[in-house]
Amino acid sequence: MTRALMFQGTGSDVGKSLIVAGLARAFSNRGLKVRPFKPQNMSNNAAVTADGGEIGRAQALQARAARVAPSVHMNPVLLKPQSEVGAQIVVQGRVHATARAAEYQAIKPSLMPAVLESFARLADEADLVLVEGAGSASEINLRAGDIANVGFARAAGVPVVLIGDIERGGVIASLVGTHAVLPPDDAAMIRGFLVNRFRGDPALFAAGMAEIARRTGWASLGLIPFFEAAHRLPAEDALGLDSPRPVKPDARLRIAVPILPRISNFDDLDPLEAEPSVEIIRIKPGTALPGDAQLVILPGSKSTIPDLAALRANGWDIDLIAHVRRGGHVLGLCGGYQMLGRSIADPDGVEGPAGTVPGLGLLDVETVLSGEKRLAAVTGETADGISFSGYEMHMGATEGPGRARPFCSIRGLPEGAVSMDGRVIGTYAHGLFADDRQRAAWLHRLGAGPSRVAYEDGVEATLDALAAHLEAHIDLDRLLSLAAPVGR
Repeated sequence: MTRALMFQGTGSDVGKSLIVAGLARAFSNRGLKVRPFKPQNMSNNAAVTADGGEIGRAQALQARAARVAPSVHMNPVLLKPQSEVGAQIVVQGRVHATARAAEYQAIKPSLMPAVLESFARLADEADLVLVEGAGSASEINLRAGDIANVGFARAAGVPVVLIGDIERGGVIASLVGTHAVLPPDDAAMIRGFLVNRFRGDPALFAAGMAEIARRTGWASLGLIPFFEAAHRLPAEDALGLDSPRPVKPDARLRIAVPILPRISNFDDLDPLEAEPSVEIIRIKPGTALPGDAQLVILPGSKSTIPDLAALRANGWDIDLIAHVRRGGHVLGLCGGYQMLGRSIADPDGVEGPAGTVPGLGLLDVETVLSGEKRLAAVTGETADGISFSGYEMHMGATEGPGRARPFCSIRGLPEGAVSMDGRVIGTYAHGLFADDRQRAAWLHRLGAGPSRVAYEDGVEATLDALAAHLEAHIDLDRLLSLAAPVGR
C-alpha cells in the first residue's frame, strides 16, 4: 500500500522544500521507498533528469534525500519566469508553452491530467509519496482550477499538513487566518500543522501551539527549531539569495556576482560558498562591482537579452571592463557566457521582440537564440586536463573565432571559449564547482590555496543532520499515520 501526505505553507519560503527533503531522508532511513512530488513549481533554479528533462532544483534535492534518481514526474509542471513574454511552462520535463500570468490561469486546469498521471507513476513505485505545495494555501483568489495546493489534494485524495514560519512573525494569525479563509471542504483536507524556524525556549510558545489547535481544530504536530545548516543546501529560488551568509575573516578570494533580475541556476555558486577561503559578494542593483574582486561570475539567466540590458542599466558593463583591464578574471556561465560575446541574436523572438543586441565584447563569439532547449548531464575535461561532471541547460548556440580556444571538451568536442589572455572564460557547463577536482583547480589558479571541502559529502551529511533534526522535533510515526492510501 502506498501512502501520501502533502505539505503546504501559509506563504512562500516558510521551509516546505527543506522539511520535505529532511522527511524524505528520515523515512528513507527507516527503509521506506520515498518519492518527492511537487505538482507545480515556479523557479528558474532547475535540474536535469536522466531522461533529458528538467524539474525544480528543490525536487532534485528531495530525490537525493530519498536516495533515488530525479524524475520529470516529481515536478510535472515547472513555471520559469521570463521577461515580456511571461513564463515558460514546462510539463513533464519538456517546454509546453509560454504564457503570461493571466493566460496561465486559463491553461492551468488542462494540466491537471498530466499532474495526476505523474503522481500515479510515483505512487506505483513508492511506499510513501511526500507532496509539496506551492506558495500559500490561502490564495483563494487562485483556487479555481488549482493544481498546486488544495485543488490537487482534493483531486488526488491526499491529506495536508500546513506549515507556518514563526521567524517572519504573525505565525498564529497566518495559520488561524488560513483556516478562516478556506472553504470548509478545503480546510477539512488539513489534518495538522507545523511551526518552523523557532528560536529560543519552546516552552514559551506552548500556549501559542495550543491556541492554534483550538481555533482551527488541526492537530499540533511539532515546533521545529531553526536549522542552522540550511545554507549548506541548494536554495529553491531567488529568495535564497537574500539569506545571510557566514562571515569569513580568513577569505583569500573575493568573487563578485551581479544579481540580475532573471538569474537562474545560481546554485552553481554554492560549492564556492562552502569554501572557507572564498567570499562570494552578491552585487545588488545600484551597487558597483567591487574593485578588489579577483573574479567576477556572470551566472545563468532565464532571459539573457533583458538581463544584459539590466546589467548595462546598472553600469556593470563599465565596471566589468575596468575589472578586466586591472587584470581581473571573468567567468560567464550559460547566459553569462552568451553576454560575454560580441552579439546575441533572437531571430524568432524567443525572449521578446525579435532582433540582435551587442554583447559585452569580451569573447570573440556570437550567439543565436532558438526555441530548442538542450538538457543533458555531461562529463568532460578542461583545457588543463582536469576532468569534471555537470550539466547543460540552455537555448541557442554560440560560435565564432573565440571557440578556437575552448574552455573544455565534452564528449570529445570543444566547448566554451577563452580570451587570448586567458582571463575571460565562457561555458555552457553548469555544476563545475560541485566537482571537487575542478573547484580545487580554480582556487589554486586564483591564489586561494587548497580546497578544504568535499562538497557532495557535505550535502549528504547536511541531509542526514536535517533528518535527525526533524526526527527530534516531530513525531514521525504520527505523521505516517496521517498519510492516506493512494494508487495501486
